[in-house]
Amino acid sequence: MKSKLFVSFLLVLVVVPVYGQLLSDKTGLVNRLDVNTGGYSFEVETVANFDIQDFEFDEEQKRLTLYVSSSLENNLGEVYLPQTLLSGDFTFYINGEEYFPTIKLNDNISFITLNFTGSGNNKIEIIGTGYLQGVNQTSIPIENESPAENKSQDKTGGCLIATATFGSELAPQVQQLRELRDNQLLQTESGKSFMSSFNDFYYFFSPTIADWERENPLFKETVKIMITPMVSSLSILNYVDMDSEASVLGYGISLILLNIGMYFVAPAIVIVGIKNSKLF
Repeated sequence: MKSKLFVSFLLVLVVVPVYGQLLSDKTGLVNRLDVNTGGYSFEVETVANFDIQDFEFDEEQKRLTLYVSSSLENNLGEVYLPQTLLSGDFTFYINGEEYFPTIKLNDNISFITLNFTGSGNNKIEIIGTGYLQGVNQTSIPIENESPAENKSQDKTGGCLIATATFGSELAPQVQQLRELRDNQLLQTESGKSFMSSFNDFYYFFSPTIADWERENPLFKETVKIMITPMVSSLSILNYVDMDSEASVLGYGISLILLNIGMYFVAPAIVIVGIKNSKLF
């Protein structure tokens, strides 16, 4: 119950200052692709402002091909690729031309950030040098896999709004958010539950916000002003010990109250003070 309350309050905190209302047009697309190969099943997840129409996997070529469709000229997305499926040195092609995306790694997942132009249909090829590396230790055979087990696999999201706001996923603010996610929240069950619920909601609107920021510098600066205090406050969690469920909830609720004070209470006090001063 406490973790659900924590999730609900933080979602309101993130969305209201930046946008004010939910988007009615769903342009933040999450695709989960089930790749069955070598007797095992893997889930490849994409979060993007384009849609995955189809995909193919060639185990001999160690190649995953994504057939995407986009109504936008500027395309942004992330691919979360299990290293047990493909690993090593990657080569990428978009419509037959070699492409060099940004890649981040942890022990299990390759985080691939795609940023390319071209509306309509595009073909993205991801080719690795390693295939089924360590699969016996970390993957589940197809015949023994249950839906519940598949859903328990680690899933993380990218910081699309922060990346667009601060100009690069290598910006210190974006790195702080990634470290908070990977090193703190994902180390506890409450944190994992929060990230799972938050990602399903966040990617409903974040690609659109990121697109608007790239198209409108004034809107980008407005978003930066709005989220910088929150990002700064969240970075505190990188320096505290959150190795238990109680500490996650305790620090999380404390930061919620801090941000409510910054975003709502303090402005309300200023507005009331200004109104009262005009009466005298």
